[in-house]
Amino acid sequence: MIDLGLSKLAIIGVVALVVIGPEKLPKVARMAGSLYGRAQRYLNSVKAEVSREIELDELKNLQKEVQDAAHTFKDDVENSIAQNLADVDNAWRDDVPLPLATTDDLARKAREFRRKKLVRSSAIPAWYKQRNGGKMHVLSGAARVAKFRPGGKSQGSFY
Repeated sequence: MIDLGLSKLAIIGVVALVVIGPEKLPKVARMAGSLYGRAQRYLNSVKAEVSREIELDELKNLQKEVQDAAHTFKDDVENSIAQNLADVDNAWRDDVPLPLATTDDLARKAREFRRKKLVRSSAIPAWYKQRNGGKMHVLSGAARVAKFRPGGKSQGSFY
């Protein structure tokens, strides 16, 4: 920009006062100020537009890079899947015999199943629950809260 100090502005003001005259000087000063404001607004809008264009170009470049990366990733995944499918197909065609379950294995699995089912379905006798303090009845959530609330069951219901 133009480097204008206070002394230079004073000289310009004195020259303008002599050339233009004291009657027209306020109008000329207002017009010069409005023109200066318009010029500043125009420069700011141009700067903003240039910065938007630069950001737009950067975003387009970034989008292109991301698309290229996604395309290479997609190609890698497709190649990997195709290779794995080919490996599975080759293994299937090689007719590798699968190990067959023996009767001992089947009997062991049946015993384990029966043992686990018995453990899941067996009930604990009531006399054992009473002796060891186990649960005798199923309580709802509200009943458990009321049972363990400080003050015991002496409090009335809220309904």
